[in-house]
Amino acid sequence: MKFDVAIVGSGLAGLSVALHLAQTRTVAIVSKRALLDGASNWAQGGIAAVLDSGDSHQQHIEDTLVAGAGLCDEGATRYIVEHGREAIEWLIEQGVPFTRDPSAELGFHLTREGGHSQRRIIHAADATGHAVQVTLEEKVRAHPNITLFEQHSAIDVITSDKLADKAHGGAKHPHSQPRCYGLYVQDEKSGKVLTFEAEHTVLATGGAGKVYLYTTNPDTATGDGIAMAWRAGCRVSNMEFIQFHPTCLYHPYAKSFLITEAIRGEGGLLKLPVEAGAAAGKRFMLEHDPRGELAPRDVVARAIDFEMKKRGLDYVNLDISHQSPEFLQEHFPTIYARCLELGIDISKQPIPVVPAVHFTCGGIVTDLAGRTDMPGLYAVGETACTGLHGANRLASNSLLECLVIGRACAHDIAALPRADIPALPAWDESRVTNADEEVVIAHNWDELRRFMWNYVGIVRTTKRLERAQHRIKLLKEEIDEYYRNFRITHDLLELRNLVEVASLIVNSALSRHESRGLHFSRDYPNTLPKALPTVLCPPRR
Repeated sequence: MKFDVAIVGSGLAGLSVALHLAQTRTVAIVSKRALLDGASNWAQGGIAAVLDSGDSHQQHIEDTLVAGAGLCDEGATRYIVEHGREAIEWLIEQGVPFTRDPSAELGFHLTREGGHSQRRIIHAADATGHAVQVTLEEKVRAHPNITLFEQHSAIDVITSDKLADKAHGGAKHPHSQPRCYGLYVQDEKSGKVLTFEAEHTVLATGGAGKVYLYTTNPDTATGDGIAMAWRAGCRVSNMEFIQFHPTCLYHPYAKSFLITEAIRGEGGLLKLPVEAGAAAGKRFMLEHDPRGELAPRDVVARAIDFEMKKRGLDYVNLDISHQSPEFLQEHFPTIYARCLELGIDISKQPIPVVPAVHFTCGGIVTDLAGRTDMPGLYAVGETACTGLHGANRLASNSLLECLVIGRACAHDIAALPRADIPALPAWDESRVTNADEEVVIAHNWDELRRFMWNYVGIVRTTKRLERAQHRIKLLKEEIDEYYRNFRITHDLLELRNLVEVASLIVNSALSRHESRGLHFSRDYPNTLPKALPTVLCPPRR
């Protein structure tokens, strides 16, 4: 399979790169499931951008820096914020049906979320991601220069140093800086492994929420791009900063259903449930932060975690019943309808919520054009670390980053001279057999996610992290042996990537001897005077 550009992932970042490039390049989009099965489609709140004269770039930058707990790259933050309006205008040109407000300057309704000093979140009711993805999916499917490979899983990128090693019988061969020439991809229906030749490969695979037991992320969020780039020799940064969304619906029949932060932005209050006894109905956020319910996500998540553990609760309540049914149906139709299906009328009763893993703030180290350490290999969106999010992502900045960096990535690729691709070897299955016991994968998957939740959660200790590190080492040995000896499957690929990412999270957390943003350690409760990123370098292979 030969393309100018191969993009792994079909969220907003990947589709943005594809649409900006497709006028001059042939593009392949590799998607593990259908195009709409990624995290972007689940995004409820909206996209943060300065769209009103009462707001300013500087205010948005300062809000981002405050939420990022001193660890944001100020240059990256400024670049992304200052390109926000043109990114939104591009989406409007594509036909995204944002919620309108005739009285607003731009003609669209702007809401406010935790950590923002102004109303600057443009949205499509409470299903912004879906509205954006459906619009761009239609454009992508209709474009003659874009080829879609749904139900296809990327295995690994193909690099020049691997080719050199094979050419010299496995012996290391002196060569210039390694370059990426494409990737291996498995067709999940046939099981066949395809070789994709590409002058440029873009990893847009999203985050790694499925490394934890409870997450708002879709099943596709297994850290594939981060693991692939790490194995290829790229640095990763700030992997200890895992954002727990404070409010995931607590209900036995609702899997990973997110209650948007905009509920709190429109006056929703966090209260203790009836199980709290005499304290039932008590609002508790002001005891944890003067900003109350509008504090950044890490503060709110830790406050809920504290109250639940202190009182032995399974959940807390989010109450917006003071708003009229008409207001709630207009602003939060998806949430209103889903809760009603489950017997919860949010206009009359509170919503039971718990924290859940929501966003991976760290990732593959890139510049502002998505370039990684390896020529020919780019990373955009949640799988990358540009420095925008620092130690804690500000609400609704993530889709903005996808748009701005996605466009910059496409422009960078389009401006480069054409590259020669050497002959790439086919995938070699000559020394493997069919797996004897698939239960090994299911067991290891479950064990990994449970101990990550218990040992590497909202509040951490060195002992818990060391326990997790020990278990990961044993799991990696088992999984690597399994990978070497048996034919690959979708589940094995995901498990292999998850355990790699789990190792990166734990090693990053162990190296940070302070509490900052999303990383809170009981052994190091103070914040150091100077904020430094955690950068991990892969071992020379």
